[in-house]
Amino acid sequence: MLILTVENLSHSYGERTLFKNVSFNIETGDKIGLIGVNGTGKSTLLRHIAEMDGGRDPETGEPGKVVPNGTCVIEYLEQNPSYEPEASVLEQIFKGNSPMMALLRNYETLLDAAVLHPEDKNTQRKLLETQQQMDENFAWQLESEAKAVLHHLGITDFNQKMKTLSGGQRKRVALAGVLVRPSDLLILDEPTNHMDNETVAWLEEQLQKRKGALLMVTHDRYFFDRVINRTLELDNGNAYLYTANYSGFLQKRAERRELETAAARKLQNIYRRELAWISRGAEARRTKKKDRVERFAEIEAAAKEKINHQELEITSAATRLGKTVIELEHISCIYEGIEYIHDFSYILLRDDRVGIIGPNGVGKTTLMDIIAGKLQPDTGTVTIGQTVKIGYFSQHSEFPDENERVLQYIKDAGNYVLAADGTYISAAMMLERFLFPPELQWVPIRKLSGGEQRRLYLLRTLMEAPNILLLDEPTNDLDIPTLSVLEEYLDTFAGAVIAVSHDRYFLDRFAKRIFAVEPGGVLRQYPGGYSDYEKIRRQEAAEREGENPTAGKFRASEPVKTAPDASEAKREKTSGLTFSEKIELENLEEKIAGKEAESKMISREISLAGNDFVKIAKLSDELNNVEKELEALTERWLELSEKGE
Repeated sequence: MLILTVENLSHSYGERTLFKNVSFNIETGDKIGLIGVNGTGKSTLLRHIAEMDGGRDPETGEPGKVVPNGTCVIEYLEQNPSYEPEASVLEQIFKGNSPMMALLRNYETLLDAAVLHPEDKNTQRKLLETQQQMDENFAWQLESEAKAVLHHLGITDFNQKMKTLSGGQRKRVALAGVLVRPSDLLILDEPTNHMDNETVAWLEEQLQKRKGALLMVTHDRYFFDRVINRTLELDNGNAYLYTANYSGFLQKRAERRELETAAARKLQNIYRRELAWISRGAEARRTKKKDRVERFAEIEAAAKEKINHQELEITSAATRLGKTVIELEHISCIYEGIEYIHDFSYILLRDDRVGIIGPNGVGKTTLMDIIAGKLQPDTGTVTIGQTVKIGYFSQHSEFPDENERVLQYIKDAGNYVLAADGTYISAAMMLERFLFPPELQWVPIRKLSGGEQRRLYLLRTLMEAPNILLLDEPTNDLDIPTLSVLEEYLDTFAGAVIAVSHDRYFLDRFAKRIFAVEPGGVLRQYPGGYSDYEKIRRQEAAEREGENPTAGKFRASEPVKTAPDASEAKREKTSGLTFSEKIELENLEEKIAGKEAESKMISREISLAGNDFVKIAKLSDELNNVEKELEALTERWLELSEKGE
């Protein structure tokens, strides 16, 4: 059934048009994911639909329309939701305008009053009457559901004032509210930001079961893939709707762009023929048909409006890295009686790819601050090599002066950057590669969207040519296209990378080992990415419950060490691999990843070599050798993997 129709929705400010003439329908059962580069107007589009405001065409001034089909109840979660500072958590949840919400608000108010003044008979009488109304309207189930949802989202004090909560907690309360309150259309803007992995998995399950329509912006690609059944893309001011999740969208978008490119080439050919015809001498022009002259003007305008599929391009060079990188020896951190890091030791390797996971508040950012030298541990030592240059992309973008213009902020890190191919790239060119056109480079930072500010902060971090990258929740507020390019950049980054993230796709894509931070500050190490970590945890749980005594071929280590100890060798008897073979298998995975990255770099150099056939021949020989080594490593990996099954 049709729920809502969007017709010719447009939005612009100044000379910049975010989107124009966006039209689509939302029907019952639709779960639509909105995708596009930061700054294209995703949040603005959601707000227009939530407020049923059609905007105006920037050229004609004609209003668009957001037309509900009858009564359409919309619940909308903004990126930064508003709240009543003095309201309790439950009062904030029940802020809706329906009679049921009013009844629940009244009950909670009377209950608080009855607890404070048990001798007040009038309050007791009103509470009893309200309880009877709750019985008649089956409202108890809704209250119980609200408390269960809050508990799943990590909120346990339901009477706590909203003003005392952190920003992340307030957003989770707002999310609980839109999930609990009945609606025909649920609109969510980045609902998974600042959530740990387990909570994201729970929300994913809730939205999969939801029967009403859903319109959502999210950067979490696993989440997107498993929840969404239609994808709406904003690209250069236009909107394209695909009946597909994220995986299907990638294929359909590539097909669309191929067709558009072919159509553009055909139009250019027609334009050249018409231009030759219109350019004939004055005598010939007098015989030209008026309608053909008018058609030429239309073709000329269309041909000059070239199709622009500008893609983000990350280019930078890392500083040389010596043998000593970063060594952590028996570090601990205690704050207000809570031990966030307990006796942690690790030697960071030059090509490490480490993902750090754990519930919110267990000390992941604290560990990153210690590694970056921003925080001293209570015990233990941190040794940083002389050649180490750390680039720290922290959770919150750091701008000393938000009135500073975009170009000047980047120039503060250097006027030029030395690219991997040996060329120098100016700050202005780097901004264009990061999708900041010249007109945006002179805008004050405060006027950028939240996502654009994150992308700018990322560029500044990379402009400083680090050889160690620390990324604290890099997927928060970065759009999916930017994340995809960042992951490709990390494939060939010549240094170590440590990232705190709740994004399962990102962790699977880049990490070679996972550090799980557990309560009490203990860190456990797991080989592989997030999916490997989940698999091992399931095996360990099954073994503990006695469901599968032979499970657990791959175990997490005890508190993190740089190498397995002798006790681990004894446990290898449960597997078909010897202890040394398991170590070899783990090292092979890293070697294969390294050879794959080397292959990509050589292929890229070949593509940049132009007509230098001598260089191309030399690079081709190198590529063949790398491919042979990669094939041999892969065959050995398969051999050991099959033996270990």
